[in-house]
Amino acid sequence: MIDPDDIARAAQRLAGVAHRTPVLTSTTLDRRTGARAYCKAENLQRTGSFKFRGAYNAVSALDPAARARGVVAFSSGNHAQAVALAAALHDATATIVMPHDTPPVKLAATRGYGAHVVGYDRYTEDRAAVAAALADEQGRTLIPPFDAAEVMAGQGTVARELIEEVGELDVLLVCVGGGGLIAGCATAAKAMAPGIAVVGVEPEAGDDVRRSLAAGTRVTIPVPHTIADGQQVTAPGELTFPVLQRLVDDILLVSDDDILSAMAFLFDVTKVVAEPSGACALAALLSGAADLAGLRVGVTLSGGNVGLARFHALMAAPPEGRRHQKPPGEGATAPQSPRPGPA
Repeated sequence: MIDPDDIARAAQRLAGVAHRTPVLTSTTLDRRTGARAYCKAENLQRTGSFKFRGAYNAVSALDPAARARGVVAFSSGNHAQAVALAAALHDATATIVMPHDTPPVKLAATRGYGAHVVGYDRYTEDRAAVAAALADEQGRTLIPPFDAAEVMAGQGTVARELIEEVGELDVLLVCVGGGGLIAGCATAAKAMAPGIAVVGVEPEAGDDVRRSLAAGTRVTIPVPHTIADGQQVTAPGELTFPVLQRLVDDILLVSDDDILSAMAFLFDVTKVVAEPSGACALAALLSGAADLAGLRVGVTLSGGNVGLARFHALMAAPPEGRRHQKPPGEGATAPQSPRPGPA
């Protein structure tokens, strides 16, 4: 379990290292949904996603001897890049277990940060078991993508920064994979704005968290077939699930088409590129999965790691209505905080 003090310590470790990402607003988005939306642009975070926050906090929390032995992680891409860079910034080595079908842009970035990559088949092999065996063989510390207190605390700084900047919110929409981001964000948000509703968003094919909360116990599903590769998780984490049970108010589902529509909206209207998982929370707002008219709504844009070829393929021949034209004089306002520089 984590508490707000853990998130405050994470914020101190991340100060001056992680980008304080901008909050984006759009008059077009507000008019279309009836809400006042504040989008936390973690696609502009170092390594292209929120994952850097948790990875850096976890590596920083290790004692020097453990860091010197190096770290191991398993990930479909974003946590991989985050751990690779976090290790490099601490002069540590990293071995990353990644599926063979990882998007090329994520694989190249992970190797570019100096990590050694070990491949596996996401549909036939247990990535956690592969990574645990490597960590044991090599004497390294395993840094899970979500099921670790330091990782959750680091991710919680997303909500902490958002509420510090825009004030109390009525609702916070957070994309959900294994639950690390929403566990950390819910912990921070409920402490800073006790009346807030924290709502998770999953792809329809990957509704393990919704099923688990309904059942009152962790439910495992087959690897979901969804374009949201960052959310192809089969069950919520052992450590994240109790936090979700205590602090998350609801889970919404969106289709792959809803996600694609949100990606197109971000590109056309706000000039922002998001990967499918990164647009998942916004998809719930745009699709009307929940009626949030009249409310102040925080939205996590959790990542932007999608290559040009993949983005083009996803956007090709969109159905009628997926592309949204921006009325003259409307669209995204200037960010409410400075855009970060490069990683």
